[in-house]
Amino acid sequence: MLDISVSAGFVTGIAFGVIGLLSGFCLSSGLRDWWNANDGRKIRSYAVALAVAIAGAQVLAAAGVVEIGKSLYLQPSFSPPLIFVGGLLFGLGMILSNGCASRALVLLGNGNLRSLVVLVIIGIAAQMTLKGLLAPSRLAIMQWTQISPATVSAPALLASIGIGDTAARIVATLIGSGALLAFAFSDRQFRRSRAQIATGLAIGLLVTAGWLTTGWLGADEFNPIPVTSLTFIAPVADTLQYAMLSTGLSLNFGIAVVLGVLTGSVATSLLTGRFRVEGYASADHMMRSMSGAALMGIGGAMAYGCSVGQGLTGLSTLSISSAIAVAGILTGAAVGLRRRAVAPALVAQ
Repeated sequence: MLDISVSAGFVTGIAFGVIGLLSGFCLSSGLRDWWNANDGRKIRSYAVALAVAIAGAQVLAAAGVVEIGKSLYLQPSFSPPLIFVGGLLFGLGMILSNGCASRALVLLGNGNLRSLVVLVIIGIAAQMTLKGLLAPSRLAIMQWTQISPATVSAPALLASIGIGDTAARIVATLIGSGALLAFAFSDRQFRRSRAQIATGLAIGLLVTAGWLTTGWLGADEFNPIPVTSLTFIAPVADTLQYAMLSTGLSLNFGIAVVLGVLTGSVATSLLTGRFRVEGYASADHMMRSMSGAALMGIGGAMAYGCSVGQGLTGLSTLSISSAIAVAGILTGAAVGLRRRAVAPALVAQ
């Protein structure tokens, strides 16, 4: 009999796959559209998703329903350099591969075989970094550079200056979610895009549903599971390992989400007539995509998450370490976008 968190994770993944395929939701695509075409609709949809995720996670925490303090993102010690560099590698990798891990899952369901290569390499590189050949180096760097700050989240930081815990959480949530919503709806084009607004709301609610699933619905003191929500680097690696060694492993929330995303994407692409098998256009295209996938796997493992795992789930906890990871991701993405913008000009010369 499947654990309730696994079943709920699979359903959450299906919803993410359907929404992702129909809307094109992706941080990489949003940044690229904003950078190249001055079209900020997708990035503003991402901002709405984050605003909703922050509000949802903080309400669950304030109500005592989910102990987000037990999550990976609010650990008392972390390594800012490791997390930032990991985010930077991930951000650069997602630009090279034309999408992050979650987007690759969605596109694989649409028949994109490039995404299969990307996902396999992400899984292998992440496992190498988390548990394999690269793990000793990662752990050594983490031990040399980790810090134990007095506060690890924005609410805790506000509480440290004399604001009550509840008031601090409310203020931090209002500032974070309010600023994101103000940014999103300041654009007239976005305000007219009901589909992108609905996408942001839906993805944010899915992140909240993930917290509710692992922190309350699937909570069992005799069989505890990690308190988390949507994230894709480690789960893609775990799914690959599960496919090879399932007799010695068990399904978990992350694997269920990965399988659900793929299922939802496949079903949607077939029902809407979008399914089309695609491959690489050239050897250079393949090498660039594979390089990006390796960077995403390594960087995502170093940063403890991806553009969804840290960018939405991590930031929904208002974690300081998640903010560092996302700063790295955005920096890496900017470097990648600038590189791709400059390259054609160099060729023309």
